[in-house]
Amino acid sequence: MNNTKAQKISLLSDMIAFAVVDGKLHKNEFQFLSLIAEDLEINPTEFQQLFHTENQTEVIKDDFEQIQQFYRLALLMHSDGILHEREEIRIHEIGIGMGLDPFAMKRVLKAMAKSSTRMLSPDYLLEVFKEQNN
Repeated sequence: MNNTKAQKISLLSDMIAFAVVDGKLHKNEFQFLSLIAEDLEINPTEFQQLFHTENQTEVIKDDFEQIQQFYRLALLMHSDGILHEREEIRIHEIGIGMGLDPFAMKRVLKAMAKSSTRMLSPDYLLEVFKEQNN
């Protein structure tokens, strides 16, 4: 599914808002966000402007895109090497707001914490969320 430019900007804006939930933007978080912006084909000027504009969240309707966005947020949460309680609370709020299963989210976050790279396979992610929907 092709995301519109507005959807891509909304996704990135959500991630920026999440990155600063602990009160600061770590260098690793900024680098991760830059990579996501590049992947979403958001130019550097637009990317910088997102740090100074209010976020208008668009609802993600596609299940796969919801899981993908949750995973991006989880990677961002781990990118600075410090897990803040506010980040954990906020990622659950965001996931629930997207309609994701809380138990699946918990399993994914636990698996990421156990992984030395914090990376999970796409198949594992889809399997965890699909199991919870059955």
